[in-house]
Amino acid sequence: MGRYLAIRIGRAALTIVLVVTFAFVVLRLSGDPALMILGPEAPPEVLAAFRKAWGLDDPIWFQYLDYFGAIAKGELGRSMRDGRPAIELVLERIPATLALTLPAFFFKVALGIPAGIYAALHRGSGIDRAVMMTAVAGFTVPSFVLALLLVLVFAVQLGWLPSGGQDSWRHAILPIVTLSLGGAAVLARFTRSAMLEVLGQPYIRTASAKGVPWRKVVTSHALPNAAIPTVTILGFMVGTLIAGAVVVESVFAWPGVGRLLVVAVANRDLAVVQCILLLVAMTMVTSNLIVDFLYGFLDPRLRAKGAHA
Repeated sequence: MGRYLAIRIGRAALTIVLVVTFAFVVLRLSGDPALMILGPEAPPEVLAAFRKAWGLDDPIWFQYLDYFGAIAKGELGRSMRDGRPAIELVLERIPATLALTLPAFFFKVALGIPAGIYAALHRGSGIDRAVMMTAVAGFTVPSFVLALLLVLVFAVQLGWLPSGGQDSWRHAILPIVTLSLGGAAVLARFTRSAMLEVLGQPYIRTASAKGVPWRKVVTSHALPNAAIPTVTILGFMVGTLIAGAVVVESVFAWPGVGRLLVVAVANRDLAVVQCILLLVAMTMVTSNLIVDFLYGFLDPRLRAKGAHA
């Protein structure tokens, strides 16, 4: 078990380093922050002073080492636009993002998993086809298209809900619905597939042949085994709680981490972008690491395989 955990932790740490390195290189190659912030009409000496003040005139390898050295000391840099610590700007936006993603996560689970289970238990029925058609539609329609359709119907045509902002709880309804529908569709499809695979296993047929009540077969044998692969999707969704609403926050003008990321990328505010990406990477890796641990406890066979990987 100790080796299994050590391998998973080592892979998680390597993933974070690779993500941060990739983001660092791409941001340095995507444009000059001095030109984006000061404008191309700024005098050359002003641009040169700005680059020197923020270390942008140093070789990229030196900037890379300096960045990782700062991370090791717990310093994530300052915003180039207002000089505030990047972590402060991000932490200010997290509550607004969680106000959307946490309720959306609850509705994803509450809608998607029961729908997938019911569709699997009634395979081939009209309800199964209806659930899957709805799931496919929710899965394939991009979130920004769904968001715009909801705004057009419920904000513009009917006038029931506001189209954007954060003034009251009513402003959160459309963003939460947008986030919930796509995730519920994914969970429904994945849960149905997992349930159908388990229901086709020999031990299910054996339990039924022995006269075990069907309800007990489902609750005691099918559901626990189908839950193991479903944990993967749930872990991914937990990992996207911080920055899983970039598009939705932009459409609905919601002041969360996702919208901050879009603005920071547009302005080449390197420290803020790197801080958000580091936080997202750590959240994703941590949630996947927890899933790996759960796998190890739920299925000893995976733990044995991981120890030899």
